[in-house]
Amino acid sequence: MITLRSVLYILAFALFIYGLMGLTGPRTAVRGNAIAAAGMAVAVVATLLTPGLGNWWLIVLGLVLGTVIGVPAARRVKMTAMPQMVALFNGVGGGAVALTAWVEFRETTGFQGEPAFVPISTLFAAIVGSISFWGSLVAFGKLQEIVPGRPITVGQLQMPLNVLLLAGAIACAVAIGLGGTAELLVVAVLVLAGLAGIAVVLPIGGADMPVVVSLLNAFTGLSAAAAGLALGNTAMIVAGMLVGASGSILTDQMAKAMNRSIPSIVAGGFGGGAAAAPAATDGTVRSVSAADVAIQLAYAGQVIVVPGYGMAVAQAQHAVQDMAKLLADKGVSVDYAIHPVAGRMPGHMNVLLAEADVPYEQLKEMDEINDEFARADVALVIGANDVTNPAARTDPNSPIYGMPILNVDQAKAIVVLKRSMRAGFAGVDNPLYTDPKTTMLFGDAKASVREVVEELKAL
Repeated sequence: MITLRSVLYILAFALFIYGLMGLTGPRTAVRGNAIAAAGMAVAVVATLLTPGLGNWWLIVLGLVLGTVIGVPAARRVKMTAMPQMVALFNGVGGGAVALTAWVEFRETTGFQGEPAFVPISTLFAAIVGSISFWGSLVAFGKLQEIVPGRPITVGQLQMPLNVLLLAGAIACAVAIGLGGTAELLVVAVLVLAGLAGIAVVLPIGGADMPVVVSLLNAFTGLSAAAAGLALGNTAMIVAGMLVGASGSILTDQMAKAMNRSIPSIVAGGFGGGAAAAPAATDGTVRSVSAADVAIQLAYAGQVIVVPGYGMAVAQAQHAVQDMAKLLADKGVSVDYAIHPVAGRMPGHMNVLLAEADVPYEQLKEMDEINDEFARADVALVIGANDVTNPAARTDPNSPIYGMPILNVDQAKAIVVLKRSMRAGFAGVDNPLYTDPKTTMLFGDAKASVREVVEELKAL
């Protein structure tokens, strides 16, 4: 029988899928996000129409609290802190699923009289949701620099510890599935799975954290789908599977962009975070003034701008766009080279530059732009360290060896904007800075670009 509720669910799923399709390109991303949000609103309304639904005041209270906390937080967050917020919000989703599983255990008195798929899917949701929640909190802490970005391990005991914690959670879940009704068992499942999430993420270095956030996001989606199966909630099943599938694909793509396997990342990454020691250099670093950079750029035929996290921190995207407009007026071709893992999350640089109204056609992905560097007169690197490091191609002993990078070192001249000679997020030295073709403009990226803009206006 077709009901209003089922029609609303179908409409919500269509909006989810259509909105997700919109997120594949910068031109349609904002619209896609709005469409998906509308789909979620429809799904919430459909769920509220469930026959026999009680505790309306609790539901309304939850909706109000979530809105009061979530909307201001999302509106006020800086773009540099967006990865942390993504990790935190994703973790909250996993935590909600874990708590839902606990409530389902209590409501059914240990799943007594329930078909087998209910305890199986619920306990799966409890384990994966708890791992996602606590793992995401650690990822948030590393990105926010509350927790050190370097790998934190117990040495050779780390992997046995991870396995032991996960095995303990699974053993308690099996005991429940075999008829155990003691609430201490489900609490043990949540605690052991949570400790497993913490133990797995702590040894992963800051450089791998964007991949970890994406992986945990996929975990949250899968746990939500499992919980939806147990609860008979179609919206949770579909939305969870969409998140789980898209998160898994994104994780795989990001790992490939770093030439690293997901198991190797989970086994323990590299990267010391922002507290890395100053980079050691064997060559000479050549400092340059804003006036010199302006002259170089003004008389170039082709300039490729390489944005990185340093641009995000300085909020220099608007100044960079002003500079690009001045160069275009002088007949200089300007493009932007976007590495898949530049910044702290996928699409970080695209969002920043789109915010500054940079034309989408000037944003070139790595595979599209790499062959252009050899023809470029100037490559202007703004805070991008690891994704421009030629050691990834030339030094087999480097931790990032084999990672696909932007071919900045092939440009005729290279200008790097940095605050200092400190290493990047991966904690790896960059020999690009002592390349004879490279000059360094030290200082805050936004202030430096504005100085270059003023010099360009004077030419």
